[in-house]
Amino acid sequence: MEIYVVRHGETVWNAKKLLQGRADIELNENGRKLAGITGKVLDNVKFDYIFSSPLIRAYETACLIRGHRDIPIIRDDRLRELSFGVYEGEDFSALLKDETNSFHNFFKKPELYVAPEGGETLEHLSARAGEFMQEKIEPLAKECKRVMIVAHGALNKGIMTYVKKHDTSMFWSGGLQKNCNVIIMNYYNGEYNIIEETKVFYE
Repeated sequence: MEIYVVRHGETVWNAKKLLQGRADIELNENGRKLAGITGKVLDNVKFDYIFSSPLIRAYETACLIRGHRDIPIIRDDRLRELSFGVYEGEDFSALLKDETNSFHNFFKKPELYVAPEGGETLEHLSARAGEFMQEKIEPLAKECKRVMIVAHGALNKGIMTYVKKHDTSMFWSGGLQKNCNVIIMNYYNGEYNIIEETKVFYE
């Protein structure tokens, strides 16, 4: 079975470099455009199911990629983005530069990242992403040819942490996905094979 793992299109907060996490921020016009182009390129690629985060930016991306096709979109709470707690809505670049808080380690040393008040750890995120793959995706291998997952930058890396079986220090292996970046992999006989991690269809 082939699996496409897609990051949502650009949002209003992405464009402003604001940390969004669980905040339910919609796509901007560029985000809708990127999702639409991705959908047109994939128009002749058959998907049995599309799984989506319930957050509007991911669900709208899933709808735009699906387009006119009759493909079920299934929303699952486990695909929600990492919660950044009190940091949500803050300036992303400023948080990274501030060496006095743990967000400074978020990309460079993810194993040292400590969730802020009200936030979620990367370990917890990876655990729920792995649970989703085990319970929802892997059982489909016997009946489906291809499925799509539309979610978020950190959540999708949680999926890949499970797929690659590595620890949190390697959380960002393969790099942060661009908006509407597609990871393509196969799942066969209980094993994953990564085909492409940085595919975009709009460049």
